[in-house]
Amino acid sequence: MSELAGKVAVVTGAGQGVGQGIALAFSAAGAAVVVAGRTLEKVEATAAAIRAHGGKALALACNVKDASDLAALVEQAAAQFGGIDILVNNAQEVPLGKLMDVSDEAFVAGFESGPLASFRLMKLVQPHMAARGGGTIINLASSAGIRWDMTGYGAYAAVKQAVRALTRAGAAEWGADKIRVLTVAPHAESPGLKWWVENNPDEAKAFFRTIPLGRIGRLEEDIGRAVVALCSESMAYLTGATIPLDGGQANFD
Repeated sequence: MSELAGKVAVVTGAGQGVGQGIALAFSAAGAAVVVAGRTLEKVEATAAAIRAHGGKALALACNVKDASDLAALVEQAAAQFGGIDILVNNAQEVPLGKLMDVSDEAFVAGFESGPLASFRLMKLVQPHMAARGGGTIINLASSAGIRWDMTGYGAYAAVKQAVRALTRAGAAEWGADKIRVLTVAPHAESPGLKWWVENNPDEAKAFFRTIPLGRIGRLEEDIGRAVVALCSESMAYLTGATIPLDGGQANFD
């Protein structure tokens, strides 16, 4: 794979799960990858795995709720690799529970780590991408935002639907700079999903029966490689869309 040869990608929440899978796929496709996360040891392990396969990686500790951390992340990424072509806003604290059970603190943390962090990073990378003649921003959302029964998912859905709105705005405002902005909504074998399955076994069984392809996505092979394809030149006319990577379950129409 060499779709992203010469590109520089920044991935938040890259120490595990979907973020790690995307980072590994980016490297396999030829990109230099800046892997960021709250726990330095985790992103260093991701960077080590990339380098072990001959790739280029920089691991940085970053709390996405901290504006100064985000500014430093972009500055160091551009300084290390000469620019930024791809941004993946993956890191997210998840405010789950019925509305009466979700605290203000959890709700605010969801927005700070999700749409606010995405908003800040989108603005920080925009000049770097414009200077390089374009780029791709991938924001992570969830089919929780379009559940017919939102019980227990309202706060999380609110956070993720806000991210989708930012995607549409970024695509509209920055298209002239050849910056594409997309949302992906994955189901993947992440630690978060495994926790949910363990704590909601009956709901999980019913949930899995509604996936036409009959399985959860693999982190690098299914989610990561799909994101690589979305960032490649073959998808240069696609922007502003939400792409479900969920085996055919959700209907975003």
